[in-house]
Amino acid sequence: MTAYIDVKNLAKSFNHNAVLEDVSFTLEKGTSLALVGPSAAGKTVLLKCMLGLHDADAGSVVIDGVNIGHGSPQDRDQLMRRVGVLFQQNALFDSQTIWENVSFRLLGELKMPQKQARDKAIDLLHQVGLSADVAMLYPADLSGGMQKRVGLARAIATEPDILILDDPTAGLDPILAHTIDVLIEEIVRSRGVTAIAITGEMAKIRTRYRNLALLYDGIIQWHGKTSQIDDAHNDYLSQMVNGLAEGPIKMKLRN
Repeated sequence: MTAYIDVKNLAKSFNHNAVLEDVSFTLEKGTSLALVGPSAAGKTVLLKCMLGLHDADAGSVVIDGVNIGHGSPQDRDQLMRRVGVLFQQNALFDSQTIWENVSFRLLGELKMPQKQARDKAIDLLHQVGLSADVAMLYPADLSGGMQKRVGLARAIATEPDILILDDPTAGLDPILAHTIDVLIEEIVRSRGVTAIAITGEMAKIRTRYRNLALLYDGIIQWHGKTSQIDDAHNDYLSQMVNGLAEGPIKMKLRN
């Protein structure tokens, strides 16, 4: 079966500091992948390379037949319209109301009329557990957890085929983190979305995601089905899943 997402021999350095050295993995259409690894392993850099926000130094990212680094601008633009992104810090626009944030791409890319876009934004807010009253507020009026839900509503507003989620539960309490995870799982299941998520929620990894890739030291140390984790016999994976201090993964400090 042809891979829907195919990352091959990807490399990226900043100021001669190698972040990604030889990253390869594949993902089938309509499934989910948890991208895990210790802090400063380069997970966000990898996602940004996949989105074309960073130019890779070597290797390739091919999504549904489109080469992100070398395809035509028109093909890349069309593909990116099918991608929804939830940033770690939500990246909401402070000067816009919540409904304007949610419908940003609806208004800009799809040229949807304002009333229709506002109505759809309110419906999306309901889907992530927020009331219509929130629509006229501003990001500063909301808690971190509510902002995260708004970011998720915006990510799914264009009904994307692909979701890229950068640590969607970062900084949330366990109850809210569980709620966000369940929302994402339901979106993937009900809409047939292909999803890649950076996550540190190892306790629920087997039930929330069908696939896992572990990034450390610039390469993918393990890649496979989450159902295979317990039989993997991989020291890197065992240390990460069980949160062990001792093992091949060493703590790295950011410069």
